[in-house]
Amino acid sequence: MQLSADEMRYDQEQGLVTASGNVEIIHGQRRLRANTVTYNQKTDIVSATGNVSLTEPGGERIFGDRMEITGDLRDATIEAIGIIMTDRSRIAAAGARRSAGVVTEMRQGVYSPCELCKTDPTRPPLWQVKAVKIVHDADTKTIEYRDAWLEVFGVPVAYTPYFSHPDPTVKRKSGFLAPSFGGSSDLGFVGKVPYYFNISPSQDATVTALATAEAGSGGIGEYRQRFSNGRLEATGSLVGGDSEKEVRGHIDAKGRFDLDDTWRLGFDVNRTTDDTYLRRYGFGSPNSLNSRLFSEGFRKRNYFAVNAYAFQGLRATDDPGLEPLVLPMVDFNHVGETDRFGGETVLDVNLLAITRTDGSDTRRLSIRPGWRLPFIGPLGDAYKVSLSLNGDFYHVDELEREGKTKFTGASGRVVPQVMVDWRYPFVKAGATFNHIVEPIAVVAYSPNGGNSLNIPNEDSREIEFDDTNLFSSNKFSGIDRVEGGARVNYGVKWGVYGKGGGSTSFFVGQSYRPRSDGTFATGTGLEENFSDIVGRVRISPGPYLNLVYRTRFDADNLTQKRNEVALAAGVPALSVSANYLFIVGQQDSEFGGREEIVYSASSRLNRFWRIAFSGVNDLVANETRAVGAQLIYENECIVLTTDARRTFFEDRDLKPSDQISFHVVLKTLGEVRTGISP
Repeated sequence: MQLSADEMRYDQEQGLVTASGNVEIIHGQRRLRANTVTYNQKTDIVSATGNVSLTEPGGERIFGDRMEITGDLRDATIEAIGIIMTDRSRIAAAGARRSAGVVTEMRQGVYSPCELCKTDPTRPPLWQVKAVKIVHDADTKTIEYRDAWLEVFGVPVAYTPYFSHPDPTVKRKSGFLAPSFGGSSDLGFVGKVPYYFNISPSQDATVTALATAEAGSGGIGEYRQRFSNGRLEATGSLVGGDSEKEVRGHIDAKGRFDLDDTWRLGFDVNRTTDDTYLRRYGFGSPNSLNSRLFSEGFRKRNYFAVNAYAFQGLRATDDPGLEPLVLPMVDFNHVGETDRFGGETVLDVNLLAITRTDGSDTRRLSIRPGWRLPFIGPLGDAYKVSLSLNGDFYHVDELEREGKTKFTGASGRVVPQVMVDWRYPFVKAGATFNHIVEPIAVVAYSPNGGNSLNIPNEDSREIEFDDTNLFSSNKFSGIDRVEGGARVNYGVKWGVYGKGGGSTSFFVGQSYRPRSDGTFATGTGLEENFSDIVGRVRISPGPYLNLVYRTRFDADNLTQKRNEVALAAGVPALSVSANYLFIVGQQDSEFGGREEIVYSASSRLNRFWRIAFSGVNDLVANETRAVGAQLIYENECIVLTTDARRTFFEDRDLKPSDQISFHVVLKTLGEVRTGISP
């Protein structure tokens, strides 16, 4: 024990040691401070008076008018106790008894994490809990209340004979979470009561009872586990007893595991009982669900993967019989060491098997070796010469062919390709920024006619021609379609790059093909000899503005074919974001033309208030699809959220709906939700 004070007195006859003036006693990791401290050597009791404070090993601080404490500072009786927890929440009581340095029992106590009014500390805080008895157990890390009232601005609003919550040192603990209540025109009254299971330091689960007035009742389960070599996460739900007498549900599970330094194993399981269940019960609004089982390995300059895929379409036009089952899809990719010429070999191998209950089945083996040589020319221009050979071999069953009968049998192709990539960047260095102008040209040649009607098209149905794939060796996204013939892709890039990180850049480019072989469908922008012109503008002068504009327009009449704008701008006081998309539909495409805008704005009005607004507009139909607004108040002890939303879309049993919800979060205690949806 260490003792320091301005003055020390010792009464040998009584066995009393009295210290006064800035007294400090340190015993282990506990520290006692007071104006006056008297230590009775006979009883081993320390009496402290005047500005008494005791600091615990974990950082908790205890105050009192008077304390009587054992010599090891573990047991104590305290008058007019005040406790500041490690998260700055407070407990005050008329008196307290502390046992073994673990359990503190307080009488006529009050708890609140709210800051007191600086101009009038006697005013009641925004909310507090008053109780006849409060017990803080440092071993179980809980705070218990007996005969407790919840007060808001000093007004009692709720009573409970008993409740408890973890102390600030606890991050996870089993128990009921705050329930939520609401409603909608579709589901009626909705109530959710979750229970959290803290199974172990590496795993936990949440089980939620779900009840609706109009669409049945059921439950939601969540499970999470961390392993030394991976993780597992799963969410599922089950609802039964609605008017249609059917059981509905879903599962969403993900696992990732590192087998060793080379191999990784994983899976994704996403399934639902019917198309509209997820949106109806608030589990998201995907157009399709993808499930996958995979293993992959990385070693030096090689990559190997085995995948299996299953799909579930949720749109009204999706035919379950045409959904593909991919089992397996094998990929191998290799990049060789630099050879004596400065080049490197590449090899891409793909093996694919697709099965459908209705429609065609496909088996594919693709082998694509290549060699590429980058080098710098005498003028400082950069070249890359690429030679490749595409060997694709297929076997199909019941393949639909336009204008012909179905085909069953084997087919294949061998397509060589040569490509030269040329770039000549010019740089002008300045004191605060650099100018870069870079002309780019790519010349490629491969034979025409590589896309036979006997070759299926599983992975190259959609093409989006823009600045990102203008210089690609194959503008199709997959393997089943190849770009043939001679073509020249050219463009120029200009940019200004600040020394502080800001930048502005511009790009425009086009592709030219002397001969058109009908490979690209009408509307892709590549069906003519001269392609559409593609461009991109990016403006990002600093962290408060980021604007990206992409465009594609007809080379003959400059008609807009595609416009895409992504904007994010602002500071915490006011920030906005918007994403605008306009695209002309393509022939034989699954997706039609569309024009829409998704926008949002948010503002921090002051230290406590925030407001946000968002919406989705279909500009083709001139209709609003969704709109929402949110008002949030947050301080150190409470979060109040008002959320209003309206959706306008219809899909089978889903109708337009309105929803308004109110969320109350009492920090350190929990969350209460209510909602109204007419």
